[in-house]
Amino acid sequence: PLGEALREILLNQPMHPETEALLMFAARCEHVKQVIQPALQRGTWVISDRFSDASFAYQGGGRGVPVTKLEQLESWVHAELQPDLTLLFDIPIEVARQRLANNLTLDRFEQEKGQFFENVRSAYLARSQKNPARFAVIAAEKTPEEVKANLEKTISSI
Repeated sequence: PLGEALREILLNQPMHPETEALLMFAARCEHVKQVIQPALQRGTWVISDRFSDASFAYQGGGRGVPVTKLEQLESWVHAELQPDLTLLFDIPIEVARQRLANNLTLDRFEQEKGQFFENVRSAYLARSQKNPARFAVIAAEKTPEEVKANLEKTISSI
């Protein structure tokens, strides 16, 4: 619940980029301690729609928070915990904008300009190149059926 409350603030309240990074990692810390670690201790698989890679992309690439600061936060919050597999759904900015066109309620991230998203995408792709054994890049501009087939192929090859 605390992590979700912080997420609500992050999605809707303007703030300094470093404050944003700190709050992201605070929410992540709570999620790790309350949900992820207990599940892993029980032997349960954990699937998360975002983790620290998102902070390196959004707060680092998009907002310009220095990578060294993000690395310090990541080390503090979950030094020993990294995903076994990260699925990066890569999509050109224009295609993503077209898909969001019918969404009438955009959060403050979704309202950002194109350059922000180009920087985010570049940061994600750079992170995937630094960790190729952990990342699977899925071409998400394709049809939902094609994306699903590529995803199933990727997961079944693990």
